[in-house]
Amino acid sequence: MTRLQRATRETFRSLQVRNFRLFFGGQLISQVGNWLTLVAQALLVLKLTDSGVALGFLAAAQFGPVLVLGAFAGLVADRSDKRKLLLLVQSLAMAQSFGLAALVFAGRPPVLAIYAVAMLGGLANAFDNPARRSFVVELVPPEDISNAVSLNSALMTGSRVFGPALAGLLITTVGFGWCFVVDGISYVAVLVGLWRMDVGQIRRAVVAPRGRGQVREGVRYARSVPELWIPLTMMAVIGTLAFNFQTVLPLFTTRDLGGSTLTFTLLMSVISAGSLAGALATARRRSIGMYTVSLAALGFGASMGVLALVPNQPLAFLVGVFVGLSSISFMTTSTAIVQTTAAPTMRGRVLALQSMVFLGSTPIGGPIVGLVSQHFGARYSLGLGALATLGAGGFGVLKVRGHARTGPAISPAVVAEAVFAPQAS
Repeated sequence: MTRLQRATRETFRSLQVRNFRLFFGGQLISQVGNWLTLVAQALLVLKLTDSGVALGFLAAAQFGPVLVLGAFAGLVADRSDKRKLLLLVQSLAMAQSFGLAALVFAGRPPVLAIYAVAMLGGLANAFDNPARRSFVVELVPPEDISNAVSLNSALMTGSRVFGPALAGLLITTVGFGWCFVVDGISYVAVLVGLWRMDVGQIRRAVVAPRGRGQVREGVRYARSVPELWIPLTMMAVIGTLAFNFQTVLPLFTTRDLGGSTLTFTLLMSVISAGSLAGALATARRRSIGMYTVSLAALGFGASMGVLALVPNQPLAFLVGVFVGLSSISFMTTSTAIVQTTAAPTMRGRVLALQSMVFLGSTPIGGPIVGLVSQHFGARYSLGLGALATLGAGGFGVLKVRGHARTGPAISPAVVAEAVFAPQAS
């Protein structure tokens, strides 16, 4: 076996598990469709309003339910058969996409109606996120969890390469409505994949028993473990002010760089290509320490700062590769360390907390960066995100310096201590 073959086999080792292949294949198609909707929604609202503030409120509508219901949704994931829960929420997300298509095909849609349907999608996302991400852990052996998490991140970022570009093509040729139709159809793939899984091979974690105060218990648990609360704190800051690409980049490309809708979708695809490369590189790691998470945050902040200063589109595309690579390195490493550190009965709640501080912070950060972009320019919003990310990375380095340099890196082997029960067929 050649070195290239060994490297390829090591990078994609989780795909040897049939259930994970079914999950991966379904999500690969569905997530491309999901990006069709995210990009088309943003460009549709921008076309209807020409307002950065309106884009910020769209982000709030999309992710507000995650902030409000995230902790409860994590508890539901901990108590539920995740496969059945995902079948339900993915069906609801499909209905939301077809609802958006119906609005557009009916004529000039009211912006408030777009917000309302986007909020329904956010409701499905609030329950989908912790269930889907904790379900990955149940599909592969403990020693392959970090690889599966990274491949799942690579899938998400790979879909961002094709989704925005496809959205730009569909919008300019057949219109916004067909973006939402294609997204709705794409959910068939993930539903079929979930339905065809061998439930007897799912390594289902012991279900959390019912009781009072379990949401607060999850918060207290996360606060008691440094490997959890440090990345979660960094994510709260970065998620609020930096991960607002669908709010800032349409304004940055059309106003600051003098581009068009196509420029925005191409820049998103370039950033996503860098993200895919970063996710695949991370997938080869067998252990991740908190110091790695902090360095990734510093790299993300530095690249965002450079993007805020670029004078033209070619340089923006070049820097966009590094923005994507560093942003996904932070996302993947912080997610992996949270997933592999959290106790199995707490994993859904901890991942819900991560979703709350990442996606749920968008309703706060989206209007802020939209307002800054509207009145001062998108470059200032990018600069604000860069400063916040550099600050979060510096905080992480200070907090974990002694621990991360002398202590062991967090490895998927810690999950081997979890008590798994086979899922009933």
